Amino acid sequence: MDRLKTRADFLRAQRGVRRITAGLTLELCPTPEALALPRRLRAGYTASRKIGGAVQRNRAKRRLRAAAAAVLPLYGREGNDYVLVARPGTLSRPFAGLLVDLKGAVRAAHAKAGQEGAAEAGPSHSGEGRKQTG
Repeated sequence: MDRLKTRADFLRAQRGVRRITAGLTLELCPTPEALALPRRLRAGYTASRKIGGAVQRNRAKRRLRAAAAAVLPLYGREGNDYVLVARPGTLSRPFAGLLVDLKGAVRAAHAKAGQEGAAEAGPSHSGEGRKQTG
C-alpha cells in the first residue's frame, strides 16, 4: 500500500465516491494510469481542525492508518486511491467499531463506483419500479 502525499491526489479523491460513517469518511477514486502500479493501492489520511488540536489530529490519523492497514489489504482494490478523513467519532469510537465502519464504507464505495461505471456504459433506465412523488 502506497501513501498519497500531494494535494492534487487528495483533491482528485474528493471528487470521487464518498461514504460517511460514524467514525470516518472514505473518499475513493481510480488511480491515474500514469501513477498506477500493478497490485498496489494508495491511501491518504487527513484530519481538519474540527477534530481538535495537533495532538488530537495526529492521534486520529494514527488510528486511521492502523484501521487502513488492517482493512484495505483485504477489501481494497488495486488501482484505487482511498482517502480516510477523520471525524469527531474517530477519537472516541472503539477500534473494532472503526474497523467495521471502514469495512462497510469500502464495500459501499466499491458498489457505488461499480454502479456509476455501469450506468455510464449501459442504456439509460426509464425509472420503472421507482416510487413517483408529487
